[in-house]
Amino acid sequence: MHTVWDSLDEAFFMFWQTLWALVLGFVLSGAVQAFVSRHAMVRTMGDHRPASIGRASVFGMASSSCSYAASALARSLFDRGADFTAAIVFMVASTNLVVELGLVMWLLLGWQFAVAEFLGGAIMIALLAVLLPKAASAALVRERRAQRQDVAAGDASTSAGTFATRLRDPARRRAAARYTLADLAMLRREIVIGFVVAGFLAVGVPTSVWKAVFITGHGALTAIENAIVGPIVAFASFVCSIGNVPLGAALWQRGVSFGGVIAFIFADLLSLPLVLIYRKLYGARLTVRLVAVMWFAMSAAGLLTEVIMRAAHGIPAHRPRIIAPEHFAWDHTTVLNILALAVFALVLHASRRGGAGTPDERYALDPVCGMQVEKANAPATLGAGADKVYFCSDRCRDHYATDLETVP
Repeated sequence: MHTVWDSLDEAFFMFWQTLWALVLGFVLSGAVQAFVSRHAMVRTMGDHRPASIGRASVFGMASSSCSYAASALARSLFDRGADFTAAIVFMVASTNLVVELGLVMWLLLGWQFAVAEFLGGAIMIALLAVLLPKAASAALVRERRAQRQDVAAGDASTSAGTFATRLRDPARRRAAARYTLADLAMLRREIVIGFVVAGFLAVGVPTSVWKAVFITGHGALTAIENAIVGPIVAFASFVCSIGNVPLGAALWQRGVSFGGVIAFIFADLLSLPLVLIYRKLYGARLTVRLVAVMWFAMSAAGLLTEVIMRAAHGIPAHRPRIIAPEHFAWDHTTVLNILALAVFALVLHASRRGGAGTPDERYALDPVCGMQVEKANAPATLGAGADKVYFCSDRCRDHYATDLETVP
């Protein structure tokens, strides 16, 4: 019981250390989802040339989301005509190159890891842009796209009006607040599990266990092995999105290499549930190639990032004894958290203006995870007419359908 209590204590103060960053990141993400046209995203991602890959990366960075929603959104973009490689780059950027991830990494791991996130992310995207078109042949992609030709491609609701017009739209401002709250609701499980498991790993798991998984003390061999094993641990952890960061902090504290931690955090899109989703979205053959390329790109990006950061003397010389101070103090963290809670209260108020029920007719709430989705772009639906239900992903739709089947 003493170990359990200490683990929960560590988890809570890791969360307290990063609370303001989480709120800031989700508020920015909600604004982007409400004001950026998805039609423009599809229109500018028709191939995998450098310019299109760059735009896919920028749109992904701006469209922060959980790993499940990111995979569904990438599928939606692919169905609407976006290039397969560009859609995958968008997915990777939307979970690995986002503000809240960088801020949480800075607070739990140090500024060096925040820099490495964007440096390694750029390397990973470059590798994906080069390797994925070779592994996922044009013929294989065309075959899969043909199998999904019945998917609706309409997107008129998001293409209407200029960006300035959308900013002045009270309904979109209300939608931005609701997107923020919906994203928090959608990610609550990943966040809670991530921090709780990280607290347990930091306190309750002996260092000898990690040394049996990640070898240490062998120089270059350690760096290579850790970068390869990092995504495997992510695959088995079942924790994705921002929940991987506190786990990465626990791994860093326990002796895993810099590149191994970066590769582990990048591999949030390789957890087992997501791989099964890819198989459903893209078929077995395309999924095997996608997973192999992503694993290589994530491991290579982690390793190359470590090499670059080491050459620039950017790797921390010491590992923390504790990940977060286990006490309250009147410091900048407390002040920022109070401000963040005030902002969150304003967002909550804005979301309820015009009524606390369902958002306006352009939006719907996923009944499973609580995410707000635009009806015109919903990755999955169930039913028809007035009974039509909208979901953020096939995973939520299937969960909902299963629950309906079990109701007597």
